[in-house]
Amino acid sequence: MTDPTPHAASPGEHPAFSQGQDALRLGPEEAFVKNLEHFAQKAHVFAALAAKDKVSPYEAFQHLEALWGAVAQSGANLVEPAPAAKPAMAGLSTEEARERLRQYGPNQAGTSKRITLASRIIDAVKNPLVLLLFVLGGISYATDDVRSALVIIGMAVLGVTLKVIQEAKADTAAEQLKKMVHTTATVLRDGEQREIPMAEVVPGDVVLLAAGDMVPADVQLVRAKDLHVNQAMLTGEALPVEKIARAPGEPTPESETGLGDPAMCFMGTNIISGSAAALVMATGIKTYFGGIAAKLSEKRAPTDFDKGIKNFTMLMLRFMAVMTPLVFVINGTTTGDWMGAFMFALAVAVGLTPEMLPMVATVCLSKGALAMAKHKVIVKRLDAIQNFGAIDILCTDKTGTLTQDRIILEKYLDVTGEEDHSVLEYAYINSKLQTGLRNALDVAVINSGDDAGSTIDPSHYELLDEIPFDFMRRRLSVIVRDKRSGKAILICKGAAEEVFSKSCDCLHDGVVSPLDAVHRETMQAVVHDLNEDGFRVVALAFKEVDGARHDFAVADESGLTLMGYLAFLDPPKDTAAAALATMLAHGIQPKILTGDNAVITAKICREVGFDAGHHIITGEMAAAMTETELSEAVETCHVFAKLDPMQKEAIVKALRARGHVVGFMGDGINDAPALRAADVGISVDSAVDVAKESADIILLEKSLAVLEHGVCEGRKIFFNITKYIRMGASSNFGNMFSVLGASAFLPYLPMLPIQILVNNLMYDFSQTAIPTDNVDEDIVKSPRRWRIDDIRRYILYLGPVSSIFDYVTFFILLHVFGAWDNAALFQTGWFIESLLSQTIIVHVIRTDKIPFLQSRSSLTLGLTTLLICALGVWLPFSPLAESFGLVVPPVGYWGLIALVIFCYMCLAQIVKSWVVRRIAATSTACPTRA
Repeated sequence: MTDPTPHAASPGEHPAFSQGQDALRLGPEEAFVKNLEHFAQKAHVFAALAAKDKVSPYEAFQHLEALWGAVAQSGANLVEPAPAAKPAMAGLSTEEARERLRQYGPNQAGTSKRITLASRIIDAVKNPLVLLLFVLGGISYATDDVRSALVIIGMAVLGVTLKVIQEAKADTAAEQLKKMVHTTATVLRDGEQREIPMAEVVPGDVVLLAAGDMVPADVQLVRAKDLHVNQAMLTGEALPVEKIARAPGEPTPESETGLGDPAMCFMGTNIISGSAAALVMATGIKTYFGGIAAKLSEKRAPTDFDKGIKNFTMLMLRFMAVMTPLVFVINGTTTGDWMGAFMFALAVAVGLTPEMLPMVATVCLSKGALAMAKHKVIVKRLDAIQNFGAIDILCTDKTGTLTQDRIILEKYLDVTGEEDHSVLEYAYINSKLQTGLRNALDVAVINSGDDAGSTIDPSHYELLDEIPFDFMRRRLSVIVRDKRSGKAILICKGAAEEVFSKSCDCLHDGVVSPLDAVHRETMQAVVHDLNEDGFRVVALAFKEVDGARHDFAVADESGLTLMGYLAFLDPPKDTAAAALATMLAHGIQPKILTGDNAVITAKICREVGFDAGHHIITGEMAAAMTETELSEAVETCHVFAKLDPMQKEAIVKALRARGHVVGFMGDGINDAPALRAADVGISVDSAVDVAKESADIILLEKSLAVLEHGVCEGRKIFFNITKYIRMGASSNFGNMFSVLGASAFLPYLPMLPIQILVNNLMYDFSQTAIPTDNVDEDIVKSPRRWRIDDIRRYILYLGPVSSIFDYVTFFILLHVFGAWDNAALFQTGWFIESLLSQTIIVHVIRTDKIPFLQSRSSLTLGLTTLLICALGVWLPFSPLAESFGLVVPPVGYWGLIALVIFCYMCLAQIVKSWVVRRIAATSTACPTRA
C-alpha cells in the first residue's frame, strides 16, 4: 500500500512538550484529573500488553510507577475542600414519598391482578357455539342418542379447555416483563442518597443514574454528563443513543418527541456510559414500559377466525329459531301427536346443526400444524392457522426479515469517495489490534479484512499503545509499528465529524495535501451522500509518531491526515426480493413497521425492489395524525419508520378496523403489543421470551420464504373447514326445508326422529375425511377468510336445490309406489335418498371446479363416502332395519333414485358455478368485506 508520510512536526509541537505546557497552565484540580485519566489509560493498555506477553509485568510496573509519581505530585497540590453544602436538589422527604406511593401505587411494570380459573371457564362457556353444542348434546341424550351426546359434549369440553389454557398463557408475557425489572434505584430523599427498591420510586423523585444502571421509571434529565443509553428494547435501535438535559423552561423541539426525546430516559432502558440526575415523571403502568405490560394483560380482541365462528353460529341459530317452531306447530297440527311433534322438532334442531364442526376444525388444524412444522413453522394456537391463511396484510420489521440482521463493511473509500484497499488495511489493523470491547462495526471490519486473505497481514504490525474509545470523543486510536519500514503510526477511527475536527491534511493518490475549504466541502459531500444512501459512516485518519514513546494520550489525536471512510450497512437478504414478490403474488401486501430511521429503511426498500408507496411515514408524522387520518394513511402507505411500540400497535389496529386480516411479525419487547393486536402474531425462535409468549406462530427461521409455506397451508386448512360448513349447512337446511313441506301434507312423520339422527350421524362420519382432502391450486393463490354472506348463499341457493329433488322423491314414493298409506316405505325411501344425495354431493361442493373431471378428492374421502353410501343401501336389508323403522324398498325404486341423484348433482353443479361467480364478483368489488 502507499506509505503515508505526513508533514514533519516541529520540536515545539511535540505532544509530550505540549502536554507539559498544558499542565503548567491548568489549575491543581484540572491537572490532577488529567494526570489521573492518563494513568488510567496507560494502565489499561499495559494490562493488555502484559497479558499478550508484549511486555513483562515488571516493565509494566516500572512504567506505571513512574506515571503514578506524576499523579501523586499533582495530588499534593490539592487543597482539602470545604464541607459539602446541602445539595441543590434535596429530593422528596420520606413522608412526602410515602404519601405519593399511596397515591400513585407501586412502581411496577404491570398489575398483579390475575383472572381466576372459574372466571376463565365461564367466559369460555359463554361462546354461542359452545352453548349450542351443550344444548344439542343434552337434546341428543334426551332422545337416547348417547353416542352423539358424548361426541357433541366432548367437543364442547375440548374447545373450552383449549381456550382456557390459551387465555391463561396470556398473563405469562406480562409476568416476564415484570420479572425483568426487579432491581433497586438510587434516589435523593431528605437531601441524602438512598438505595431503595424500584417499586418504591414515585413521581417527583430525583434519581441518580450511572453506567450499568437500569432506568427505574420514565424520567426527565436535570443534568447529564456524557450520557449514552441503550433503548433497543423499546425502539429496536441496536446502537446507544446520546441523552442531554434541556435548560429549565426550554420547550421540547417538535422533532424530538416520545422515545426520540433526548432529554427523557425510559423505564427498563440501560445506561451505557456517563452519569445523570433526573426527575421521575411517570411510574408503573403509566410508563412506556408499563404500558406494554398492561397491553399484554388485556383481553385479546377477537380474531377473524373467532368472528367467523360466532357469525356462523348466530346464522344457524336464526335458522333454527324459525324452522324448529314451524316444524313443531305444523307437524303437531297435522298429526295431532304433540309429544311426537316435539321430539321430531328437537331432532330437526339437531339435524340443522353441523355438530361435527369442532371436530372437523380441530382435525384440520392439527393436521395443518404437523404439516407446517415440516416447513419450520411451529403453531402455538391452532385457530391461528386459519388466520394465517386469511391475512391480506403482513406487517413486519425490517431487521432480520428484509436484512441479514448483521452489520457488514460495504465500502472502504478514499477522501474523494473512490474505493481504496489501503483504507481497509489500516481500519483492519485498528480494529484487530485494539484491546477494548469490540462493537459490531469492529467485527464487520475484521470480517472484511479476514476475507481479503493474504493481501492484509496483521503480523506485519506490532501494537505499541492505544487510546481507548469513549463516548465523549467517539474515537479509538492504536499506535503500531510497521515491521517492514520500522515506522510508528497512530491510526484513528471514529465518528466522521470527530475525526475531521482533528485532521489538518488528507491523503489522495499517495499525496498528502493540506485540508483546505475545497477538500472539506468534498469530505462533507461524500459523507452526506453515504448517509443519504442509508450507510453508517466512520472516518479513518493516521499520522506518523515517535516509535520510542509508550505514553500516548488523547492530546496525540491531533494533526491527523485524513485517509478515507468506512461505510457500514445491514445488507438485504438475497431471498428478500423474491419473498416479497411471492407475498404480493399470493394476495398479501407487506408493510414495513420499523423503529429504525427513515433513510436506512428507504435504502433497504430500494435494494429489495419494494414499493414504499406514496412516501414513508415516520413516528413523528403518525403522532400528529388524527385517528381518521391514520386510518386513511395505513391503507396507502406501506413503509413506516422510527415507530415506538404503541404506534406499531395503533397501525395494526387501524388496518384491522378497515376490514383487513393482519399478520404481524416481530421478535422484540417493543413488538409485543402489536403481536397481541394482530389477527395472527408471528415471532421467531431466537426472539425474546415476551415476544414468543405474545405470538401465535413461531418461525424456526426468520424468513418471508418460510412464511409462504405457512400461509399456503393455512389457506388449505381453511378451505377444508369451509367445505364441511358449505356441505353440512346447505344439505341440512335443504333436508329440513323438505321436512317442513312434508309435515304440512303427510298424515305421519316424514322421517322418524331416530332416522334423522342416524342419517345425520352417518353423514357426519363421511365428513371426517375432509381434513385429508385435496385442495385446488388456485385456492391458495389469494387470502381465504370467513364470509358469512357467501355461506348464506350456499345455504339459500343449494339447500332448495336439494329440496327440489326431495319433493321429486316424495312424488315417486307417494304416486309411483303408493306410500300414502305406508309410512315405513315413505320414511325408508326418503332416508336412503337423503343419505345418498347429501353424501355424494360432497364431491360437487368440495371444489369450485367440475368434480371428478377437473378436481378429484383425496382417496380417503372418496372411500369414506363410498362406504357410507354402501352402508345406507345395506341398512334396510340389515338386522338393524327393524330397530330403525326401515323396510326393504321396491326393486324399481333403486333405478329411479339413481336418476334423481344424478339430476340433482348436475343441477347442483350448475347452481354452484353460478354462486361461485357471484362470490368472486362480490369479493373483487369489496375485497376486505368480512
